[in-house]
This record gives sequence, structure tokens and C-alpha cells, in this order.
Amino acid sequence: MHRHSITDSGEQNLTIDIGPLLDVVFILLIFFIVSAVFVQDTGIEVDRPASISQGDAQQQAVLIALSAEGEVWHGGMQIGMAGVTPMLKQQMRKGRSAVIVQADKHSLTAALIQLVDLCKLAGFSQVSVATKSGS
Repeated sequence: MHRHSITDSGEQNLTIDIGPLLDVVFILLIFFIVSAVFVQDTGIEVDRPASISQGDAQQQAVLIALSAEGEVWHGGMQIGMAGVTPMLKQQMRKGRSAVIVQADKHSLTAALIQLVDLCKLAGFSQVSVATKSGS
């Protein structure tokens, strides 16, 4: 879109009206902000074991990942077993009431049990272990 006008001296003054273009840019910006998914991720990809009785996870749960090497991850950072309790107490103050542990299928059972115990000792009564669908 362009606007042109003729001045008193007879010269044409061509200008580009960028108002509609800015409107479109702001509408697209608002669309992308609204449609963005704000999901807290653990920061590590684990190979979860399969389960037939898989259920839907709650979106407001705290996600913790346990790698095959026994590393504990939350929010893209490796927090270790020592960092689990302080992080969970901070999450509890934010109103979170459930924990989902994403344990690699090659992780040690002792490490998984220790992690679940830490979650329960931090005050979380709903602690789940995530699985993927299948057999």
C-alpha cells in the first residue's frame, strides 16, 4: 500500500504507509505468543520403559529425569540427588503437588527408589514414574 500526494509545486510525493504492515506484524506476534507451549522440560532425553497401563500425566507436576548413568535433571540442569529436596520444596511453595519421575529404563532401581524417597520426604504424596505406551 502506498500513499501519494501532489504538493503545491506539482511534484508527486510518494510515501509508503507502513501502518497496516505493523498491524499484521503485531497480530502475528500475538498469535505466536498465545500459541506457544510453556512446558517445563527435564533437559535430558531418557529412554523410558514401556507400560500397558499408561495414564495421562498432570501438566502441573514437577518433572524430574533420572538418566541411565544415575544423573538427576530438572529444568535443563543437572541437580543431582542432593539438589532434589531443595528444588522440590521450592516447587511446593509455588503450589505444585505432584512429581513425575522420567527414569531411563537402564537406570538403576536403587537410584530410582532413592529419588522417589526424596520426593516423598520433601512432602510430595503424588509421585509417579513416567512410561511410554506399548508393551
